[in-house]
Order: sequence, then C-alpha cells, then structure tokens
Amino acid sequence: MNTAIDNLLQILDLEALESNLFRGRSPQVGWQRVFGGQVIGQALVAASRTVVEDRHVHSLHGYFLRPGDPQVPIIYEVDRIRDGGSFTTRRVVAIQHGEAIFSMSASFQLHEDGLEHQFDMPDVPKPDELPSDRELKEKFLAVAPENVRRYWERERPIEMRPVELTHYFSKKPLPPRQYVWVRATGKLPDEERIHQCVLAYASDMTLLDTSLFPHGTSVFSPKIQAASLDHAMWFHHPFRADEWLLYATDSVSSSGSRGLNRGSFFTMDGKLVASTAQEGLIRLRRKDK
Repeated sequence: MNTAIDNLLQILDLEALESNLFRGRSPQVGWQRVFGGQVIGQALVAASRTVVEDRHVHSLHGYFLRPGDPQVPIIYEVDRIRDGGSFTTRRVVAIQHGEAIFSMSASFQLHEDGLEHQFDMPDVPKPDELPSDRELKEKFLAVAPENVRRYWERERPIEMRPVELTHYFSKKPLPPRQYVWVRATGKLPDEERIHQCVLAYASDMTLLDTSLFPHGTSVFSPKIQAASLDHAMWFHHPFRADEWLLYATDSVSSSGSRGLNRGSFFTMDGKLVASTAQEGLIRLRRKDK
C-alpha cells in the first residue's frame, strides 16, 4: 500500500482508552499545527466507534476552538446523546493540554429509500485530461513560490488534480469557484465508514482557499492569516474515496475577516455524494508599527 495512505489509515485507527474515550496521534512531518481535516476525520472515527454498524453518518457539524499540537496525542471524548429508532446522535470533544481544541456533533441513520434530486455536476475536464501529480511537479514546481512548492512536494494521502492552477501563480482576481479532482492515493478497505472518514479528512483541503480567489491571493500568501473556524458535512450516497471525486467549491461571501465556502463532491458519473460548508478566518496580517 502507498506509504502516505497507509499512514493516514493508521492515524484514523484510534486507540480505545475506555468505552467513550479514544486517543489519536498526528503525523510527525514538521507541521506547526494539526491539519484540520485530520481532527475532523479522527472525531468522526471516535463517534462511529460508539454507533452500531448498520447506521452511517449523514451529517456532522464541528467548530475549531484552538490550534492542535502535533507533538502530543489528542484525546477524543464521545457523549452518547441519543439512540433512536432511525437516528443516532453523538457529540465529540477533542482535548489537548486539558483544553478543548475541537467540538463536533454527528448524526447517524439507517439506510432508507425516498425522494431524490440533486444539482448537476459542473462540466469540467475529467482527471485523465489533466496533468498528473508527477507532471504538475515537473512542469510547474520549478517556477512556483517556495511555500507552494513545499506543499506540493510533500507526500500526501490524497491526490489532487486541479482543473485550474492560475491562483497559485497569479495575483489576478478570479471568480470564487474552484474545481479539484481528489482521491486517496491507495486502495482503501471495503468499509463504508472508512471511506466517509477519509473523505472528511480530504474535505478540509482547498475549501477555505476559494474565498481568497476574488482578492487575488491564496492561503499561501504571507499577508494572510488563514484558519478553519467551523466545518459542516452531509453524506448523501455511498462512495469510494479511492476513486476520483470532483470537489466543486464556491465562496458566497467574505466579510469581517471571514470567508464562507461551500463544496460538493461528485463521482465520475455525476452523482452528488457529499456536501460541505465552512467559514474560515482570512485575516490580513498587519505590520507592527
């Protein structure tokens, strides 16, 4: 198995300390703070471990409260709020150094049939029409800013094929829309919950950056202080996170040093399988007087 995706699966395999208490670790790759998608994914794993197997998450809502410290474990405490006839509700608090760094509520449901409709998938090039990860590195990294180059050179468990790369190299204001094909870099086990947790991990990638497109900058700019503030996710249909999914994101507003972003995950054949929403901090750094 690919080393990066193998490491991600190990990170998502939390240690059970008690019936409602779990311990997670972070990859030691030199990050100054824990990646938000990791905390979302681990919190979802913790909640799922307390729910019967025939119920799967259909929504989650979380708040990032403090930066996570990658040097120490994260403790996940699960509150079993409700076990109903069709729905199960859990609340999870992630704790480090005695303080909450993330809180999340998640709802699980039995699979049911019913009315269906969805938005159409945007008409964009398919992944095999776009440069591969290797081709992107060969063609663009040599001229990319150093912090962008470091990001793309790092081995990642999620492969990304952006439809457009303009915002990485240009300061030109762009429409607040972004399209990126994503998939795990290795085959995942045939367990629906694992695919949901891996997609939860990936859902924090590229989303916040969309709110900076109209301003001709990105989260890589030293002039921007960027951080996820909250995160919501809805799961509509089963899917495989190790097969290509189009992550279509847009930003409806930015104000008060915050940007509001929405996202949709589509399969190759156009089925909408998950949706996201996130507000993030996009504060302009002020020089010391």
